[in-house]
Amino acid sequence: MTSTERTRPGRASWVRRVVFGSLVLLLFVVGGTAFRVWQVARDDDREHADVIVVLGAAQYNGRPSEIFQARLAKAKQLYEAGVASTIVTAGGKKAEDNYTEAEAGALWLQKRGVPVSATLAVGEGSDTLRSMRAVAGQVRDRGWHTVVLVSDPWHSYRARTMADDLGLEAWASPTHSGPIVQARETQIKYIVRETGALLFYRLTKTPADDLFDLFFTS
Repeated sequence: MTSTERTRPGRASWVRRVVFGSLVLLLFVVGGTAFRVWQVARDDDREHADVIVVLGAAQYNGRPSEIFQARLAKAKQLYEAGVASTIVTAGGKKAEDNYTEAEAGALWLQKRGVPVSATLAVGEGSDTLRSMRAVAGQVRDRGWHTVVLVSDPWHSYRARTMADDLGLEAWASPTHSGPIVQARETQIKYIVRETGALLFYRLTKTPADDLFDLFFTS
């Protein structure tokens, strides 16, 4: 047997080990991220903070969608429980819209008894990262530092990660009502979506909302 013949099996074995190790590492990272998405989704942190931040969702000429209403209702509960004295509503608008998501959210809260002085609409951003950047700027400008984030359960870990990266001290108190949390298949779909979106953000520090919406639109 020549030295070349003896070497080839060794190289093949080494390649197999590298491929196998890479797959195990990938599964570990993806599985660990999915677990954290699920874990944070179960949080209901009501520790006192400077502000409550509601992440925007679809609105129709000033009327929040069911998903957005569920988030706003949770924020109102936290406000009434004394978690914070100000609710920040976030989210921009499409070119043809008359209202930003932030404006629609603030109006919904005000119509249900939250004082105008207790709401702050930050109507910028077409995705989670851009909305969080706009919110972080407004929050820091006012000398605030701690935020309770209100969104859907599966969205909470990604939003909290972005808030932390932007210099805020953030924790999550997601809504556990609304269409996204009703069906088990919907929950699984959103856990998969948010796991992918969070990993994409961690690798690139760019948003993946539009990209993942193409694959996970109902």
